[in-house]
Amino acid sequence: MSAETQAEVQAALQADGITAGYGRDPVIRDVSVRAEAGTVVSVVGPNGSGKSTLLKALTGVLSASAGRVQVQGRDVTRLAPEEMARAGVGYVPQVDDVFAPLTVRENLEMGGYLLHRRELPPRIEHVLAVFPRLGTMLSRPAGKLSGGERKMLAMGRVLMLQPAVFLLDEPTANLAPAIAGTLLNDHVRQLAARGAAVLIVEQRARAVLAISDRTYVMGGGELRMQGTPAELSASPDFVASFLGGHRTVG
Repeated sequence: MSAETQAEVQAALQADGITAGYGRDPVIRDVSVRAEAGTVVSVVGPNGSGKSTLLKALTGVLSASAGRVQVQGRDVTRLAPEEMARAGVGYVPQVDDVFAPLTVRENLEMGGYLLHRRELPPRIEHVLAVFPRLGTMLSRPAGKLSGGERKMLAMGRVLMLQPAVFLLDEPTANLAPAIAGTLLNDHVRQLAARGAAVLIVEQRARAVLAISDRTYVMGGGELRMQGTPAELSASPDFVASFLGGHRTVG
């Protein structure tokens, strides 16, 4: 998408000049990102670069000290997390993403906490159409799921409210490479294919570039680079830092 065309499309998520942190000194400074409906936008960078802090600031878990966040044209900058959910933002944190003692079905029902009870069954069916593997384990406690199954449940729980924007914080952390690849290619990409905007923080740069429409690179709490996978793969600095010196197909 050209810069001119991108500017004409109202982003599902538009964040401008976000500055946030946990104390007096900000962790991230003047960070701007956007994601259109039906696209996967990734954020990569070394540990400690502020990627997770950015997601927390975008979801209201952490209050931004400067900047503005818009969802489908609505200013949601300082809304609380529950209000962000009502505004169409779904957030899957890296940890504490499911309720381990509850069954898969109960977790999905918890994800639909803003819905009327009669709306729950059709929403659960919708989730199972996206994550059919969950349909075979509805009565299983979430704590008994494998890492990949648990992450599918976490995304399915958020999908219950059919958010316009998904924010995923390192969904492949601690997963085997093959399972991580399946999660990214078969499930994360499918969320975008069904019309949502997906902003994903991920350490596996090569794998996430393969499913991304656009990528932002963070370092030291600031944006260092941005572009399409093809553009970044043509950058010697990016290739050396994130792809082990080997170019990838973009």
